[in-house]
Amino acid sequence: MRIIVTKSYEEMSKMAARIFAGQLYVKPASVLGLATGSTPLGLYKELIALYQSSRLDFSEAVSFNLDEYIGLKREDVQSYHYFMKENLFSKVNIRPENIYIPRGDAPDIQRECQLYDSLIAQKGGIDLQVLGIGRNAHIGFNEPDDKFEVKTHKVCLKEETIKANARFFANPAAVPHYAISMGIKTIMQAKKILLLANGKAKAEAIYETVCGGVCPSVPASILQLHCDVDIILDEAAASLLPNDLCKFN
Repeated sequence: MRIIVTKSYEEMSKMAARIFAGQLYVKPASVLGLATGSTPLGLYKELIALYQSSRLDFSEAVSFNLDEYIGLKREDVQSYHYFMKENLFSKVNIRPENIYIPRGDAPDIQRECQLYDSLIAQKGGIDLQVLGIGRNAHIGFNEPDDKFEVKTHKVCLKEETIKANARFFANPAAVPHYAISMGIKTIMQAKKILLLANGKAKAEAIYETVCGGVCPSVPASILQLHCDVDIILDEAAASLLPNDLCKFN
């Protein structure tokens, strides 16, 4: 586990983009695990700039998103399908047939979860997985629990997560209470993981992830057991970590 501390969100995003771009340079047909939320927006902005300058090519890449709200159609402006289209996919040359996101409006959610795991396996697993982290240390929508959920599964979102995501909705009462999330096993089977966090509000979750024990009540703590994890933080998110654990950029 490597912890890189940058001076700002912008520097965090640039550092993450360099690592991401390096993955595509080395393996153009990479299988990419992607995240939503406000944290990766800077990363996606940097990737779009690299594509527009002809320094990055997505044409052979395959992508799998971590999660999707249950009950929202792909066209819904609050869906993660829509988020990814608006913030990355429509602005680079990734092929539509190579984009995979769970269907939140699937008639059989359990079957949708099983199908998603099968698709990831068919593509050879994820080469680079991008993660954000919730204030309660959730990754994807893997919420604190008394066990780690192994496979893609239906999640009942915690009240804290619902409140945190309400800022993205015009009507906070419209935030879905259920989601489909990639499981911990699938995340941990990624060859490389890139976790991003910024802001003081994430500092405690980062501290528990890095310095606490591995336990399902802190879902991101499982990353301590992965062989290749880069955690890129701004100074605020890293503020509770001992300096000797960090590389300052």
